[in-house]
Amino acid sequence: MGQKLTFLEKAGYSAGDAAANFVFMTMVLFQLNFYTDVFGLSANAAAAILLWPRLWDAIFDPVMGVLADRTNTRWGKFRPWVLWTSVPWVVVMIAAYTTPDPSWGWSTGMVIAYAGITNTLLMTLYSMNNMPYSALGGVMTADLNERTKLNSYRFVSVNVAQFIVGGFTLPLVAKFAQGADRQHGWQVTMTIWAVLCFVLFMVTFFTTKERIKPVAETTSSPKQDFADLLKNGPWIALVAYTLFNFAMLPYRGGAHYNFYHHYADKGAMFDFVAGLGLSTPEMGSTGGLADMLGYILHGTKDTATNTADVFNSIINMAGFATTLVVIILSSGMSARFGKKNVILWGFVLSAFNSFAYYFLAPTNTWGMLGLAVLGSIVYAPTVAVAWAMYADAADYSEWQTGRRFTGIVFATIGFALKTGLALGSAAFLWLMAGLFDYDTKMPAAANAVHGYVVSSSILTGLIFLGAAVAIAFCTLTKDKTLQMAAELDQRRKAAGVAAT
Repeated sequence: MGQKLTFLEKAGYSAGDAAANFVFMTMVLFQLNFYTDVFGLSANAAAAILLWPRLWDAIFDPVMGVLADRTNTRWGKFRPWVLWTSVPWVVVMIAAYTTPDPSWGWSTGMVIAYAGITNTLLMTLYSMNNMPYSALGGVMTADLNERTKLNSYRFVSVNVAQFIVGGFTLPLVAKFAQGADRQHGWQVTMTIWAVLCFVLFMVTFFTTKERIKPVAETTSSPKQDFADLLKNGPWIALVAYTLFNFAMLPYRGGAHYNFYHHYADKGAMFDFVAGLGLSTPEMGSTGGLADMLGYILHGTKDTATNTADVFNSIINMAGFATTLVVIILSSGMSARFGKKNVILWGFVLSAFNSFAYYFLAPTNTWGMLGLAVLGSIVYAPTVAVAWAMYADAADYSEWQTGRRFTGIVFATIGFALKTGLALGSAAFLWLMAGLFDYDTKMPAAANAVHGYVVSSSILTGLIFLGAAVAIAFCTLTKDKTLQMAAELDQRRKAAGVAAT
């Protein structure tokens, strides 16, 4: 009924989303604080720059879906976009993390405009690349198990990239900073990540193939495509789930960054890091990773920011490494329990894991590590199956209407994704300023610190529960997806357009 994919094609496809995550995870984990702490913007200015470009990007995604569905080249519909966007991606990615030099004489308004324009361009290129890339996974094979395996490969690579971004970005920024100039450190670090992105995009382009052909080429209007989508109940539930899920990521990322930098006890973090053998050259380093992380520790508990950077990196790396292992081990869970159940219970358990952060003492560094690892264990199985469910929603539309418009399905999911990212980032800054008197010039004020704790625990947990409620309304059960796959396969064979 479907096509088996080779290891090379699965691995090659996965490289594209690994590349995208050098932008995505930097955005989720660090961009909020980059704009406030490094770029020097106020909370309101940073919120606007995080909100409006991502909302524009969300609006652009459906436009991109229409373009992708109507693209016809010898390479296919979706694969060419990975190639066409690769070089502009590199240029804009570097520009977005380059802070204007004071010697340029720019006004505050010009600096804010520069940040807004470069972030908007980066988000637009992200859509032009990642939306067709995501849709590509839905047309490489019609085999449901192969799709799940493909997305498992994809998210193994994603988590390797996330491990690298979460663990090495801050140490590299500190390493390449000229003295206290973290702005230069960010520029060099993002240049390294950008070049790596280009290489990975080329791997994806040259190793993948589009196989699923529609019964008939798209002849409907975009208006008709959107009207038909509104009749797709599973798609509506998945849009709501995606909105909550991707609002959670930057909200939690901003909250946790400040949790570790301003709530966690610096002395306890230093002792934790030293206890792992991540010592400074003066104290006798152990080489490799220890050297890189130890580089930015100067051997005293007074280096508060550096100590928090290292501890934050360790937490990120532990979480992403755990996620990577669990994704590999749990690849058969969706086949046994169904994708919907895997996501539903993963998010319910993730909510309770988040609530537990509220009870952590600032000196309980091992508790922080334990909750990060436990949270990754319960969240990880949901990652790959969610993207496989998006492809199932495209199948549902074809099964329901007789027409396949994969690009529009993934583009509108992208709309929810980007809207969630925008609202999550902005909501953190708005709630911190409105409820906890957050001031970027005084991030360690007592009320703000309490806000970091509440945001990291209770509010993040509530967002998880919102996503769980949304996915509960999705009717794409295991039996339903198997029924659709069988019927669609028969239709394609009858029409003489079975996937090649």
